[in-house]
Amino acid sequence: MWSNRYVRTIILSRVLLQLGIWIRNYGVLLYVTEWTHNNPVYVSLISVAEFAPIFLFALIGGTLADRWQPRRTMIWSDLLSAMSVIAVLLLVLKGGWIALLAGSFISASLSQLSQPSATKLYKRHVPEEQLQSVMSLSQSLIAIFTILGPAAGTFIFIQFGIQVTLIVTAILFFGSFCILLGLPVDEEETQRSAGRKFREELKEGLHYIRSNPSLRTLSLTFAAVGMASGLTQPLQIFLVIEQLHLDKSFLQWFLMANGAAMLIGGIIITGLAKKLQPHLMLITGLLISAVCTAGIGASRQMVLTFVLLIISGLFYPCIQGGIQTLIVRNTAVAFIGRVSGAMMPVFMGTMVVGMLISGYFKESLSLMAVYMFSGGLIIAGALVLFPLVLPKRSDQQSKAA
Repeated sequence: MWSNRYVRTIILSRVLLQLGIWIRNYGVLLYVTEWTHNNPVYVSLISVAEFAPIFLFALIGGTLADRWQPRRTMIWSDLLSAMSVIAVLLLVLKGGWIALLAGSFISASLSQLSQPSATKLYKRHVPEEQLQSVMSLSQSLIAIFTILGPAAGTFIFIQFGIQVTLIVTAILFFGSFCILLGLPVDEEETQRSAGRKFREELKEGLHYIRSNPSLRTLSLTFAAVGMASGLTQPLQIFLVIEQLHLDKSFLQWFLMANGAAMLIGGIIITGLAKKLQPHLMLITGLLISAVCTAGIGASRQMVLTFVLLIISGLFYPCIQGGIQTLIVRNTAVAFIGRVSGAMMPVFMGTMVVGMLISGYFKESLSLMAVYMFSGGLIIAGALVLFPLVLPKRSDQQSKAA
């Protein structure tokens, strides 16, 4: 896998890019909190600036990624991200914080072009037997920066301030740009889409997902997992305070334990990916995650909660790696950008809906009831996958006969 030039280059560039994003996000969060004297309305705008582009531009970015050459798209995306951070730095030097939100919005929008292009290159240049390992490794990066990112961003801001934070972010984005220059030049497409209308290609991508049973099923699973994540994510602090009767500072230890387990699980899954079938890996991860989620909601003991969080983190890479592998395997190269751009808003959209209603659910029912319901949603997401598994077993049995 590491002998593949595309894998090495893209993974290394993603490391710098993800680190830059985390440092920028936490620097902006702390700066706006400090500047506005902990105003919750203004602080919430940070999340809007970071998540809104996923809803607004993910499908559009995926369609453009299918139209444009992937290497060139990724290079320009990282370069423009670095330039946007430099422009924001110049505005911040004059005072104010609104420019930080604009910079976060622009950078997050550009990432909606870069990510589908990277997936497209994996689809083209990674052998089928290595594809699952590569997707699992990509997902493991999320776990790594869940641990390192907030710590790095907080340290740099506290020690050096927002100006140095933005300079470091720009350097990391520019470093990712330089690394991507080492990718081989894009091959000329045999069928160019220059003569076709953008709207036609976008509709064609949506029709492709609707007509593909595997992608339709994965969309339902994505929606269920997103809703389940959204329901529990805002209530973690109450789990610590109300359920376990601990100080709110203990939340960071729970998150770090879960993140470290995700990292270890990602490493293990990456090594075993060749021996595992992605749909079975996904179903296993979902079922274990469902049991752990319900158990965490019912737990009254700190040790038990820690153990369940670690088990859940170990198997979480099975979910993300399995879903991403199945998406790539069941999507033609010409549609990979549009499919990736359509699937991510499904997850993020249901997650945000879950976040919005989680507080009302807790007040109307109870904290344990919300966690139980979240576990039930994850089980539902696993159950809808069985039609994908049963035909495969039937085919194998008929071949054996």
